[in-house]
Amino acid sequence: MERSNFRMRRLLLLLLVSLAQSANSSSAHEMFLQCFSSHMQHSRSYSEVILTKNSSAYSSVLQSSIRNFRFLNTSTLKPQFIITPFNEFEIQAAIVCAKKYDMQIRVRSGGHDYEGLSFLSYQEFVLIDLAELSSISVDIESETAWIGAGASIGELYYRIAEKSKVHGFPAGSCPTVGVGGHFSGGGLGTIFRKYGLAADNVIDARIVDANGRILDRESTGEDLFWAIQGGGGASFGVVFSWKVRLVSVPPTVTVFNIEKTLQQGASNLLHKWQNIGDKLHEDLFLHATIAVATSSSNGNKTIQVSFASLFLGRAEELLPVMQDSFPELGLTRENCSEMSWIQSVLYYGGFSPSDSLDVLLSRTAQFKGFFKGKSDYVKEPIPETGLEGLYKRLLEEETSMLILTPYGGRMSEISDSETPFPHRNGNIFEIQYIITWDVEEETEKNLKWMRKLYAYMAPYVSNSPRAAYLNYRDLDLGRNNHGNTSFAKASVWGFKYFKNNFKRLARVKTATEPSNFFRNEQSIPVLQRKRNLK
Repeated sequence: MERSNFRMRRLLLLLLVSLAQSANSSSAHEMFLQCFSSHMQHSRSYSEVILTKNSSAYSSVLQSSIRNFRFLNTSTLKPQFIITPFNEFEIQAAIVCAKKYDMQIRVRSGGHDYEGLSFLSYQEFVLIDLAELSSISVDIESETAWIGAGASIGELYYRIAEKSKVHGFPAGSCPTVGVGGHFSGGGLGTIFRKYGLAADNVIDARIVDANGRILDRESTGEDLFWAIQGGGGASFGVVFSWKVRLVSVPPTVTVFNIEKTLQQGASNLLHKWQNIGDKLHEDLFLHATIAVATSSSNGNKTIQVSFASLFLGRAEELLPVMQDSFPELGLTRENCSEMSWIQSVLYYGGFSPSDSLDVLLSRTAQFKGFFKGKSDYVKEPIPETGLEGLYKRLLEEETSMLILTPYGGRMSEISDSETPFPHRNGNIFEIQYIITWDVEEETEKNLKWMRKLYAYMAPYVSNSPRAAYLNYRDLDLGRNNHGNTSFAKASVWGFKYFKNNFKRLARVKTATEPSNFFRNEQSIPVLQRKRNLK
């Protein structure tokens, strides 16, 4: 009887504690809303800026830019509030109030987030969705542009093309990618061998820090400005605007795409490409994609390698370069299409070069679905035996693909420490691994397959550390313990993304954001005590 009474009292106590916690949480939510309201600029409706879980638009806004369906039906916490700021002062209010009431912040620009860190969290949080901060001001005379972090790359290309036919910007090929995440993680694309990364061409930025201060390059100081140029802005604050240097492009560029199966000699061509792709003239970008295809001869599954190129010049200039460097590919004038640079943006974005440029303004991604991505860097050509094993594994999963991006050119000239992005000289190409699937039930099977493929590739890629690209975020590499992790533990994943630059990033974090308010599963850690990081 006494034991039964004890259990009843214990259950009652647990219920009271749960009710108290719920009441406290509800009270904190109300106080957050009051705090935010008191800081708002009342130029627009309150409901335009902040959405609660009871708001009719909450679900549609939350899901609007999620590309990876793995994170649509997750048990991970969803944001308590979604804030869609129209100016920096509303970001400022969100940070001040979230910090005051112990709520985390997550920041989303485009939603091309491989692991969902920009819109999911392990604890109660507020989502700042930057989609409304998408203004772009292009100044051709100074060859610069100010870009809101919520703008897409496609919108940036469109606004540049409005002003000039001979200017461009070295960013990615998918037009719906958000500027905010792309720039702060590095940002590579079809002309990066000529001009470097997007982050290499950032010349100023505006950021709201953990204390709610609105800063620019001069007021942040060079260390913090350095950190957000490839070190991930979400570890340091909310970057809401970027100033970039535009680059010159010729009036005419040339593209081609040649596809070969194994039966047509694709493996020999790929072996040759590995040896010359990074050594080609910087005006020539020639990447390779390895995927499963159906053989035209017997209808069986086979491996197909696609060699796709963008050349900054006319076809007559390209042909002798290819004949000299890669005659085995058999490029002819008939394979080549000449167009303007902005038309090549359409081409590489999956559109027809004859389409209206207005398609670049759409935020509707051409692909949404379940997927998993990983990355590697390669310093020596993968031998034929390694490729044969790779082909065999790819044929196990028809929706898998490898994208091989050549380095060299300008990327070999920039110092590894110029920005946090360290993957420069010595890398011949980068691999992006992708697998997609249609239904949630196939998730675990496909994740397991991808991890096995990644393990198989270990002998053929960089090591000590085995490097990875931050913008292809991969939580398999390691994760922080609720954002609070020692430098030593975070180094498991940190050195893969940043190599020795990880040490400087941790110092910058400790000096500029010691409260570690901006944190996630792979945020830069705060140094727990003074130490000599040589």
